[in-house]
Amino acid sequence: MKKLFTTLSNIWKIQELKERILFTLMILVIYRFVCQVVLPGVDPAQLVNTEKSGILGLLDMFAGGAFSKVSILALGVMPYISASIVVQLLGIAVPSFQKMQKEGESGRKKLTQITRYLTVAITAVQAIGYVKTQVPEAAILIDHTMFYVLSGFVLTAGTLFVMWLGEKITDKGIGNGTSIIIMVGIIARLPIALKQEIESRFTGNSGGLIMLVLEIVALFAVVMFTILIVQGVRKVPVQYAKRIVGNKQVGGVRQYIPLKVNAAGVMPIIFAQALMFIPNALIGVFPKLQDSWLHQYSDITSVTYSLTFAFLIIAFTFFYTAITVNPTQMSDDMKKNGGFIPGIKPGLATSTFIDDVISKITFPGSLFLAIIAILPSLAVKFGIQQEFAQFFGGTSLLILVGVVLDTLQQIESYLLMRHYDGLMKTGRVTGRTGIPAAGGSTAAL
Repeated sequence: MKKLFTTLSNIWKIQELKERILFTLMILVIYRFVCQVVLPGVDPAQLVNTEKSGILGLLDMFAGGAFSKVSILALGVMPYISASIVVQLLGIAVPSFQKMQKEGESGRKKLTQITRYLTVAITAVQAIGYVKTQVPEAAILIDHTMFYVLSGFVLTAGTLFVMWLGEKITDKGIGNGTSIIIMVGIIARLPIALKQEIESRFTGNSGGLIMLVLEIVALFAVVMFTILIVQGVRKVPVQYAKRIVGNKQVGGVRQYIPLKVNAAGVMPIIFAQALMFIPNALIGVFPKLQDSWLHQYSDITSVTYSLTFAFLIIAFTFFYTAITVNPTQMSDDMKKNGGFIPGIKPGLATSTFIDDVISKITFPGSLFLAIIAILPSLAVKFGIQQEFAQFFGGTSLLILVGVVLDTLQQIESYLLMRHYDGLMKTGRVTGRTGIPAAGGSTAAL
């Protein structure tokens, strides 16, 4: 406990770090305040039963409840994340985007600009769908046509405002702005979920305090397990040959390549959830399908839903890892810099070895990711309220753990630069890959 207070006092002694933390907190307060502002022309009194479930509930959690409140920030940063993912995938498949990725800072600026324009287009389309499907007609106080047009502009401006806030946090605050905004939105739902769970446990014969304590212990264990998966790496040793550059000798040291057990991050879960939403969408368009086999995918706690969801996550983990991790390029870069893996020939043999290692660690990583993803449905099966069960796994938990680790890593780097002790007595906080950033791999879903 004494070391904790010492570390906190050291953080406060570093002027730049203190200013960045206070700036981040100020931006987050502004964001949470604006989230409460309802769209113009909407009667808030008519929005009493707008709680969302399923994929919409997940979007509402990411937006900190703004989605169900019909706020001007209802769409949050999700259109920006979608645009970032599209640009990232184009960087893998389209040569012109690959060229921009290799142009350094100028290429990054071009990709960022493209992402912003794409965000506007995606938000405009999603805004129309949102106001037509999620806003009750009884809540609209003005002419409907005027409301739809006005809401489209306001929701688009709201998403751009949130995107701007995220960029400001990244530039002048601490951590990745987009990731932190999503994390705050998720955490904002925790008090409500915890309150509902406590009320349910003390109502009737639901186990009372003992069951509540067991749930908290189980949640703590799940968080520890998730941290293990997020931080897990397979270290491949690399030896660099000695070289003479000018009058100095460089190289001759042994380093390692940290291959992540979960290199795909939260992307497989996001892709799988998008596909799992299709059956519900088909039932909504064609009501006759309600009695077909597609109805099994309406219940997230069903065995069919969980098994299909897990299978898709495993498949997408292999797919996303294959397109983002390039063993051939890693081998070529190593060869150019005079590096080699001990006992492995440079070139094709090195590429094959790295690919084999990635394949071996990706399967357990994808399996653990699938387990984390279906834990919320298992929690509901054990009687936990669905709102609180969302914190037992899935995208929300992975984002929370990843963003916290990433932010702590930045804080620790400031402490170590000023010759203070880190956040822990032993070891160092290792960051993770988070929400996709334009023009590169993921940087906080």
